[in-house]
Amino acid sequence: MTASLHAAHLAQLNVSTLLHPLDDPRLAPFVEMLDPVNAAADGAPGFVWRLVAEGAADATGLRPAGEDRIVNLSVWETQESLWDFAYRSGHLEMMRRRREFFERHVEAHLVLWWVPAGHIPTVGEALERLAELQAHGPSPRAFTFASSYTAAEAEAEAEVGAAPHPSGRPVGAA
Repeated sequence: MTASLHAAHLAQLNVSTLLHPLDDPRLAPFVEMLDPVNAAADGAPGFVWRLVAEGAADATGLRPAGEDRIVNLSVWETQESLWDFAYRSGHLEMMRRRREFFERHVEAHLVLWWVPAGHIPTVGEALERLAELQAHGPSPRAFTFASSYTAAEAEAEAEVGAAPHPSGRPVGAA
């Protein structure tokens, strides 16, 4: 990594598997809340950026993880700002209702990682981080709220290169 993470932001990807197509009436409450929740995110303290489909207000039209899966990819100034939006705002009500709209995931579906301030992650980059988390568990390169790492820890690992993961395998190894 050439840019320093001294000025780092937190990227997050969340993948959700729909129980029904987005135009199904059973998903209407979710669809109706997309604009207000996205507007709240856009105005939340610490919000930097979120993925939207070209010509759309959200990313639900993008299906990089499969036809029945929607993605949410965003960047935040700090882990605390993302946490506050996700769990201390109107977004929490939608989280409480998620079983009405999405399948229960048995593997990791949310991944966090540090990026240099100003970097906009690609969907491919985000899916790679999720795959890394699923395959190897949390590390400074791919983690969760429950197993978080600091930007300094991510930078230290990046400086070392392909440092071994706690499992003993090099990061990114299958």
